[in-house]
Amino acid sequence: MKKKDRYKLVLEYFQKETPRVTTELEYGSVFQLLTAVILSAQCTDKRVNMITPALFERYPDAASMASAEPDEVYEYVRSVSYPNSKARHLVEMSRMLVSKYKGEVPRTFDELLSLPGVGRKTANVIQAVAYGRSVMAVDTHVFRVSHRLGLVSKNCDTPLKVENELMNNIPDDLIPDAHHWLLLHGRYVCTSRSPHCGKCPFDSFCPKVMEGSKLS
Repeated sequence: MKKKDRYKLVLEYFQKETPRVTTELEYGSVFQLLTAVILSAQCTDKRVNMITPALFERYPDAASMASAEPDEVYEYVRSVSYPNSKARHLVEMSRMLVSKYKGEVPRTFDELLSLPGVGRKTANVIQAVAYGRSVMAVDTHVFRVSHRLGLVSKNCDTPLKVENELMNNIPDDLIPDAHHWLLLHGRYVCTSRSPHCGKCPFDSFCPKVMEGSKLS
């Protein structure tokens, strides 16, 4: 099967079955979304959603979190992965938002990337989810599924290479949704260990490229 045909089948399925899709993170503002995405690094959305209600009640915006100290924020995020560094990043990020952006989350990729705790994936998530930009955020799920389904070449051995190849093959208007489609497929069907191939709608044509797909 040619790669373009594989993309066509995968995208058509998701468009039909899950036309409305977004992040599973819970938030009430762009600032809260950014906070939640930073907390979600190497941590489940489920865990993040368990701790953010109390965190957002105490620190609903950049101004309130900027006035806190990292050890105060730590008490709210202690159950996520790397809580010390994340608490520090959240406070530093908030202080930069207040001092440089009047408390608002910037819209451009470079401005987002300049914020403490924000990497390429996080910046792309904010652009796609909050601002509707056609950018592809590549996390471990998207990386894994893209390889296993044969959507990207075997030499796409970095998130950036996967991002570029997906961007080159997915129509602009579908890119923001495609991130969530691939992510959720990886989270619930094409799991890291023991993928549920029998439940996968793509099993009949999936090449099952496990090598290099970060199976472990």
